Amino acid sequence: MKTIKKHPLLFILSLFILLCISFFIAINTGTIKVSFIQLLKGLFVEYNKDVASIYQIRFPRVIVTMLVGCALALAGLLFQVVLKNPLADPGIIGISAGAQLVSLLVGIFLPDLYTIKPLLTCLGGLITFILIYSLSWKSGLKTIRIILVGVAIHYTLTAIISFIESISSSISSSVDSVILYTWNDVQLLMIYILPILIILCFLTKACDLLGLEDRTLLSLGINVNLYRFIISLLAVILCSVSVAIAGVLSFVGLLVPHLARLFVGNKHSYLIPTSGLLGALVLLIADTLGRVIIAPYEITPAILMAIIGGPLFIILLKRSSVHES
Repeated sequence: MKTIKKHPLLFILSLFILLCISFFIAINTGTIKVSFIQLLKGLFVEYNKDVASIYQIRFPRVIVTMLVGCALALAGLLFQVVLKNPLADPGIIGISAGAQLVSLLVGIFLPDLYTIKPLLTCLGGLITFILIYSLSWKSGLKTIRIILVGVAIHYTLTAIISFIESISSSISSSVDSVILYTWNDVQLLMIYILPILIILCFLTKACDLLGLEDRTLLSLGINVNLYRFIISLLAVILCSVSVAIAGVLSFVGLLVPHLARLFVGNKHSYLIPTSGLLGALVLLIADTLGRVIIAPYEITPAILMAIIGGPLFIILLKRSSVHES
């Protein structure tokens, strides 16, 4: 592990190559299979019926899965930076539930507003975030209070969502599954996520600075609250857009940043790309496994992440406590 931390760029490159290999395996998992050469020919040279089917059905699903995994992992990382707590995660502190509630209401009452659904969902996530901070304020903000208030709001909103789903016959019972997506979904995700990824490239030093004590930052003349607001806003958008398209997926935002730190350390110029790539890889593997374990039936990535993520996170906590001692 120490050797990997000494060569983070090499690890990031290896992670990218592994993601490309996983991408090809994922689009080739199913009844229709093509070789790499056939795939390239079918995409760029001549029409191939099998390649066309894969392009229209599997490509959007795989790309959506990777983008959502990347966004959720980065959202979890950013919330951990802002709150200085490894348990900070958009799912745990209620942001995902707030975004899901708005997404659900838009789907029921305003189904024609599909193109701006992510924007409305972002608004839901932002309102939830402001509500959490407002209720947490008591002569200042403390991380533990924010998390506790967030957990309470999470369970409250989850109960409301369950109530709405139970009384609405038009709502599917599998709102959190990554199953049927189109190129429109890919386009919507890219419109929101790609600009944020570019912005994050210029905020790596700010993320590093937020790891210091507030007194130290204030003595250096750094506007801590402004940085926290910007980074929190980006995290809310990443989480909310993911929820709007793919529903709530647990443990990605909590687990992946911990894994990334084990591999590349705490420097955010390496941690941000590692978390994004690792999030995409983890969710893509979960989605692909879900399609093959009990084929022709499917297990949603949300279920697999909950089953695998919990025990794996406990193991990571055990490892970190051993290293600390």
